[in-house]
Amino acid sequence: MKKTGALGRFTSERARADYDAAYQRGLDALPAPDEVVDVGTGFGTVRCYRFGAPGPNPVLLLPGRAGGVVMWEPNLPAFAGSRPVYALDLLGEPGRSVQTAPVRTAADQAAWLVDVLERLDLRGAHLLGYSFGGWLAANLALRAPERLASLVLVDPVQTFARFPVQLLLRSALSVLPVVQRWGRPAFLRWIAGGAEVEPGDPVATVINEGIRTYRIALPTPVPFTDEQLRGLAVPALALIAGRSVLHDARRAAARAERFGVRAEVWETATHAIAGERADEVNTRVLAFWSEVEASRRG
Repeated sequence: MKKTGALGRFTSERARADYDAAYQRGLDALPAPDEVVDVGTGFGTVRCYRFGAPGPNPVLLLPGRAGGVVMWEPNLPAFAGSRPVYALDLLGEPGRSVQTAPVRTAADQAAWLVDVLERLDLRGAHLLGYSFGGWLAANLALRAPERLASLVLVDPVQTFARFPVQLLLRSALSVLPVVQRWGRPAFLRWIAGGAEVEPGDPVATVINEGIRTYRIALPTPVPFTDEQLRGLAVPALALIAGRSVLHDARRAAARAERFGVRAEVWETATHAIAGERADEVNTRVLAFWSEVEASRRG
C-alpha cells in the first residue's frame, strides 16, 4: 500500500457547501436513522448512523468510494428489517467523517475501524463492504477476525484481482482539469456498464459531487497476497459482477475460492450490482447471514 502523509479535504468552502446540499438530499431519501453518532478514532471522527434498535447480530456497512451512507439507499430497508445496521461515512472520504491524521498503511486502515467497533461495542458483527469498502472489509477481517461473525464482499476492488490497465488510464484522464467536466460523468457511466443516471438520483449525485469537490488522500489499496488470504478466518461470501470493469471477474472468483471464500459470479451484473440488482443482493446477503447465525447456534 503506497503511503501518503496528506489529509483528505474539500477543495473550497463553496465545494463543501455544494457537497453538503447533495449529501443532505441523499440522506433524506434514506429511512430515518435511530441514532447518529460521531465516533472518535486515532485518525479522526467517524460519522455512524444506526438503523434499528441495538441488539444481537449487528451489521456494519462499508460503502464504495465517495458513496458514504447514501449509497445504501437500495439496501437499508431490507437489511435493517431484522438486525441493527450501522452505516459509516468512510474516514478520509467525502461525507461527514472528519480525518485529522494521515492514513498511511493497511494497518492504519484497519486500526480506525477497530476503534469504531470498540467505541460502538460491536461484537460478532456481520461486516459488508462494497467496491473500495470491500477491500477495507477484507483488510479488517484479516487483521481482526475475532471481532466479526462474517464477511460479505460485493464486487470488491484490489482484493482478489488487480485493477486492469484500462481502468487506470480512464481514471487518470477523468480527473484532468481539461476533461473533467465531461470525463467524470463518462467515467462513472463506464463503470456502471453504460447505464444512464436518472436525473436527481440521490446515490449517483452524492458520488459525483464527492468526486468533484473532495480530494481524497488515502493510500491506494494493494491486492492481498496468497499468504494473507490463507489467514482469512471468518465465513465469507463474495458477490462478483460478471461485467465489472474493475477486475477480471472469473479470475477474482477463482482466487477467492482457493482461500475458502464462497464466490459467486453474477454474469450480467455491472459494478453497480448493489443498486441495479438490489432485491437479489439483499435476498442473497440476508440468507448468508441467517446461515452463519444458524451455524453458530448449532
